[in-house]
Amino acid sequence: MSPVKASELHDHLKARMVQRGITLEEIETVLKEGWEAHDAKEGTKGKVLVFPFNNYWGGRYYEEKEVTVFYRIKDEKMILLTVIARYGKDFIRKG
Repeated sequence: MSPVKASELHDHLKARMVQRGITLEEIETVLKEGWEAHDAKEGTKGKVLVFPFNNYWGGRYYEEKEVTVFYRIKDEKMILLTVIARYGKDFIRKG
């Protein structure tokens, strides 16, 4: 899978990344190392990965950040749809 290029991200995705505290590097890591997201809608794929966080988000301290990336494959090209972050601890890990 080729690296994700910032220039290829659509405005909706960029806005969600900022809003949810997700970096381009995290997206790339999720796509490379994450496990399948079982809540992806039909025709959509998703990957999930839990990162150590140990920082503040929204005024609260969190030990971990779970990042989910949803995408589709069209004409052998990956199209990123959206990203989701959940902050907390003791997330279930798979893989």
